Amino acid sequence: MKYLFRFFIIILLFNISCSNNKKVDKNEEIIDSVIVDPDRFVSNIGETLIPKAKKSLESWKEYQNLDNFIIKYYNVSMLEALNNANELAILTQELKDSIRIEKLEVNNVIARLNVLNNEALRLNDMVDIPSITDEEVKEEVKKILEVYSAVNSKINTIYGADDLKESLDIDPDLLKDSIVKKELPIRQRPIRKSRLNRQE
Repeated sequence: MKYLFRFFIIILLFNISCSNNKKVDKNEEIIDSVIVDPDRFVSNIGETLIPKAKKSLESWKEYQNLDNFIIKYYNVSMLEALNNANELAILTQELKDSIRIEKLEVNNVIARLNVLNNEALRLNDMVDIPSITDEEVKEEVKKILEVYSAVNSKINTIYGADDLKESLDIDPDLLKDSIVKKELPIRQRPIRKSRLNRQE
């Protein structure tokens, strides 16, 4: 009887431990399904503004509106991407038409803003195409985020160059004037064969 009781307790403990493992496995599956949703496009955040550029662009309302809105596109479903496409196209158009900072009124920045607006318009056009696939929408969202990152990168370059000039405390016009061409060393004349023959 003693042995039978011990055997029963061992079996009971074994069953309890197995049922706990099953619960843990089920919980891990639920967590995995929440984190990785196959219907959503998840992108890495691209280049963000450096502190000096961010401070300078605080008053540029159109940039701030787009910056706050585009965050949705880093983790978005196909339906959300298409539903928000019209608003994204409007925001990129407003941004392109309202450059408020003089130092950003350069061809490199303007070109990138035009490309960003074109890509947003292309995504907006996809709303009316019934045969559009998830992959095509995903690719267009990826392009938009890459171009937006390129806009930020160019802005950072402009402000980074200003920081460099300030830290060096050099007037670029004076630098151009003070460059002196180095004189090339006098070339030695090649020794002619006839001279060598005479010396021998």
